[in-house]
Amino acid sequence: MFQKEQQLIEEKIKEFCKANDIALAELKWQPIPFAGEWGFATSFFQTAANEAKLGKGSKLPVPQKAQEIAEQVKGILRLDAQDGSVDGISHIEAVKGYLNVYFKTSDYARRVVDEVLASGLNFGRGAAKHEKVMVEYAQPNTHHSFHIGHARNTLLGEVLARLVEFAGFETIRASYPGDLGLGVITVMWIYDKKYKGQEPEGIHERGQWLAKLYVEATAMLEKKEGETPEESAKREEYEAERREMYRKWDAGDEYVRNLWHVTREWSLDELRDVLKMLDVKIDVWFYESEVDEPSKAIVDELIAKDIATDERPTGGAVIVKIDEKLGLTKEKYRTNVILRSDGTTLYLTKDLALAKVKFEQYHVDRSIYVVDTRQSMHFQQAFAILKLWGFPQSEKCFHLGYGFVSLPEGAMSARRGRLVLFKDVADEAVKRVLAVETEKSADIPAEEREKIAYQIGMGALTYSMLSVDNNKDIVFDVNEALSFDGRTGPYIQNAYVRANSILKKSKVEGQTSDLRLSTFDYELTKHEIELIEQISRFPQTVEQAALEYRPLVMASYAYDLANTFHSFYHAVNVMQTEDEGTRNGRLRLVAAAKQTIENALRLLDIQSPDVM
Repeated sequence: MFQKEQQLIEEKIKEFCKANDIALAELKWQPIPFAGEWGFATSFFQTAANEAKLGKGSKLPVPQKAQEIAEQVKGILRLDAQDGSVDGISHIEAVKGYLNVYFKTSDYARRVVDEVLASGLNFGRGAAKHEKVMVEYAQPNTHHSFHIGHARNTLLGEVLARLVEFAGFETIRASYPGDLGLGVITVMWIYDKKYKGQEPEGIHERGQWLAKLYVEATAMLEKKEGETPEESAKREEYEAERREMYRKWDAGDEYVRNLWHVTREWSLDELRDVLKMLDVKIDVWFYESEVDEPSKAIVDELIAKDIATDERPTGGAVIVKIDEKLGLTKEKYRTNVILRSDGTTLYLTKDLALAKVKFEQYHVDRSIYVVDTRQSMHFQQAFAILKLWGFPQSEKCFHLGYGFVSLPEGAMSARRGRLVLFKDVADEAVKRVLAVETEKSADIPAEEREKIAYQIGMGALTYSMLSVDNNKDIVFDVNEALSFDGRTGPYIQNAYVRANSILKKSKVEGQTSDLRLSTFDYELTKHEIELIEQISRFPQTVEQAALEYRPLVMASYAYDLANTFHSFYHAVNVMQTEDEGTRNGRLRLVAAAKQTIENALRLLDIQSPDVM
């Protein structure tokens, strides 16, 4: 918030240390929570340790030396504050090796509010980082239907993409649907055998139908307890047919490939429509089928570079002894197969090919994979092989794992048809909200009520997926997800609505820049101080969430900000404030809170309704 002043102070500290031959360590600034005044602080302990290591300066212990340096810096900064070269400082302290810089409360409050209102939708946006990031998410297998577990993946990926982009990274959103494998062939096989020529009407109906066909096919192919010889023979016949279709696909059979393209498109149509519902715009579409053949060429390259070992001549596979190649004495990555003895690829092989495309064609500096936690070892191995292969970007590959989404009655299962489909939950969420809105807001036109219901229902569903740490499992209960009490999306949206309502009643909505700029030179209430402090933390929260790859950081902040505003709303009657200057200051504070809540919700892929 006070970067200009912070940089100016840092420059003066560097000048002082250079002039006095002090080995200055990197300065790490931290905000000082309000205790009569706001400020920021930094420590000189590492600098004192550097001096001691070099045998320079006084022979004081590190804590006393850090305090000595802090006192010296305080002296030169106090002089600068007095001559006005560092604006807004009220006083400076040197305490236990820390330098604490405090600002005049009225100046701090004014600067926070003015910056929010001047920046608008860009408040909190970070400076350009000069690195290109690709976030890969929203990659369900085709020939199934989009369920609530896929929604968690997609929302985590989209919010992370929004965060890193807003923090200043050039960002590419990528999807990598699994459109290849025995599961895909299974659906094609039963469709061709029993349902050829049929096609349900409707995008989601087709996708959901394919999921039902998979359940039916699995039941036909699964060995049953006590089956008769005739049933066993029939099952083996079905399995042979399925395997033959897979062989034909691999051989490029025209009929099978056409069938695959048509049915794959049904799945992709449903996926694209769900992404539209979630306001997700994918920039690059990769497909597993497209990297299958290129990955085989990569295996040859890894063999040639002595990274991989070809054991096919003796009946084995192509392997990478990762730990041995990295010179590790303890097992960490193990030995991994990258090509089977029959010449077919694995997920790992195709991930190597995909990474090569990302790095060489899209010039990605950072690559983030949003995939469930079961794949943690897989990605550690992939990144290690990329390092052996010579890609420097391998050091900046990151796997954002997430826990399972299960149901109260147990794990979801596509094979058993025990799934909660995203579209069903989304429709139910909107339906429930619309029923409430229709009852309490009959004066609002029906079309507007439907829009509001959609914003609130989707907000509830979205926040339920983001408010749990990505490393934890979720037991999905539709009633809990759509509850509007406690830490929920609608609770945060309601804070925005209340701020909007105050500004509308004041008749200054959209005109807060025309209010006389408040000096905030009146005595701030406890609730105003807490709200200003929460707002001021937004830029730092964006940076933290983006650099730590943790959407939960922003989800928690949005709730805390909304909670603080609700408390302010109940305690401070803005409209009945008699003094014009105080009222204008509070109206500007409300406008700043509204803007910050909107920015936080937008990063969480949640819309901000004007009324509820």
